[in-house]
Amino acid sequence: MPVAHFHLIDGTFTIDQRRRLLTEASHCYAQVLDSPLDRVRTFVVPHTPDDAATAGVLISGGGDPAPYFTAIVLAGRSLEQRQRLASRFTDLLVDILEVPRSVVRGQIVEVDPNNWFIGGVAAAAMRAEEIAARTDSTSA
Repeated sequence: MPVAHFHLIDGTFTIDQRRRLLTEASHCYAQVLDSPLDRVRTFVVPHTPDDAATAGVLISGGGDPAPYFTAIVLAGRSLEQRQRLASRFTDLLVDILEVPRSVVRGQIVEVDPNNWFIGGVAAAAMRAEEIAARTDSTSA
């Protein structure tokens, strides 16, 4: 279920930086949330310099191309996990994209498991099935 979007300005960061960000963010997400890596999805959302502004200045006009992230997690994750995820994503953006920490912004969005779907099935139902399967395998 873990999904992250990294909003970046076209032409500001190299393809290698973007690839590294996506790969390392995927592993970070899985580690922090103790989630299987195959469930993690990460995306770069590109914006042209004319479609973004910081401090009221278009990037094309000299505004700072400050990155922004959104990380989606199922409701019920602890505050500590959410804070750690935001901190780790910020670290990745600073380290990989070589931007000042002060320009990075981000948010963690909690989604009710009844409102998140995997293959058309609500995550709440999938969770119930996984918990039942684990219970069955431990009692066998």
